[in-house]
Amino acid sequence: MDNERPSNARGDKITDETKILISSLPSDADGEGKKLCNYQGCWYYYNTLQGVLNFQRGFQPQDTDIILASFPKSGTTWLKALTVSLLERSKKHSSDDEHILLSDNPHGIVPFFEIDVFHESSSPDLSKFSSFPRLFSTHMPLHTMKPTLKDSPCKIVYICRDVKDTLISWWFFVCAMLKVEPKTSILESIYKSFCSGAIYYGPFWEHVLSYWKGSLEDPKHVLFMRYEEIKAEPCDQIKRLADFLGCPFTKEEEENGSVEKISDLCSLRNLSGMEVNKTGKVNDVDHKNFFRKGEVGDWKNYLTPEMENKIDMIIQEKLQCSGLKF
Repeated sequence: MDNERPSNARGDKITDETKILISSLPSDADGEGKKLCNYQGCWYYYNTLQGVLNFQRGFQPQDTDIILASFPKSGTTWLKALTVSLLERSKKHSSDDEHILLSDNPHGIVPFFEIDVFHESSSPDLSKFSSFPRLFSTHMPLHTMKPTLKDSPCKIVYICRDVKDTLISWWFFVCAMLKVEPKTSILESIYKSFCSGAIYYGPFWEHVLSYWKGSLEDPKHVLFMRYEEIKAEPCDQIKRLADFLGCPFTKEEEENGSVEKISDLCSLRNLSGMEVNKTGKVNDVDHKNFFRKGEVGDWKNYLTPEMENKIDMIIQEKLQCSGLKF
C-alpha cells in the first residue's frame, strides 16, 4: 500500500549539484540492479534523493501540519485513508457519496514530500495546501526531517509493520510494477537487499528506530503505530490516532458508531472495491497496485525457514536495547 515505483521512471530531474553530491556518497544497487546512494544513513534512488534535498532546503513547516510517515509497503495507504477520514468528520456532507475517498486515491489526497511536492523544486507552490491542517506524507527517516522541521510542533504519525510482511508486500509490488508473475528469483534478490540494508529507504531497522526513539523522546508530537495492532483492534487504534491528532471522538460520536464507520470505510476490502481505486494512476502507479491482501503473517506462505531465521536474527541484533520488539 505505498506510492513510489521501484525505479527512476519519472525522468532525470537531478541537478548538477546533486550529481556531484551523489559521486561522493556510498553507492550500491538494489535487488533489481537499480542504483542507490546513501545519504545521511538512508538509501535512495537518485531522483528521490533530489526530492529529499529539495525538501530540506525549501520546506517551511506550519504549526498545524500533520506528517504521515512510513517505510515503504508498511500500510501507508491505510494510514492516509484513516487520517483523512478522521479530519473529514468536521465537514458536513449532504450525502456519503461526497466523501473525498470516493473521488481520489489516498495517495492523490496526501502527497509525499520527496516524491511529489518537492520532486522537482525546493520552492513548490503550496497554495493548494491552504486547508487546516495541511496533510503530507513521507518515507524519509525522522532524523532526515528534524533539521528542516526546526522544533516545529507539527504532528508526525509513523506506521510500522513486521519486516517479513513488509518484504513480501514489496516483492509483490515490484512484480506488479514490472508486470511479471511473482518470481522466486526476485524475492530472493529483495530478501538479500533487506538483510544487507541496501534497499530503497533502508536499512529497515534504522528507519523504524528513528521514529521509535522520536516517539519516546517526544510523544506529544510523534506517534508510533503498529500495523498489526490496527488490524487487531481497529476501533481502539482509530480513537488513539484521533486523540493524538487533536480531534477526539465525542461521546455522541462513539454512541452513534462513528468509529466503526471509519473502520469499515477504510478497510482494505472497502477501499480496494471503490471505483476510484480500480482505475487511474498516481506517479505512474496504477491505483489497484496499492491494495493486495493486507494480512498479518502472510510471509509464512513465501519465506523459507532459513530466510525467516536470518531476518529474525538481524532484527533482534539491530533492535536490542531499544525496547522495540516484533
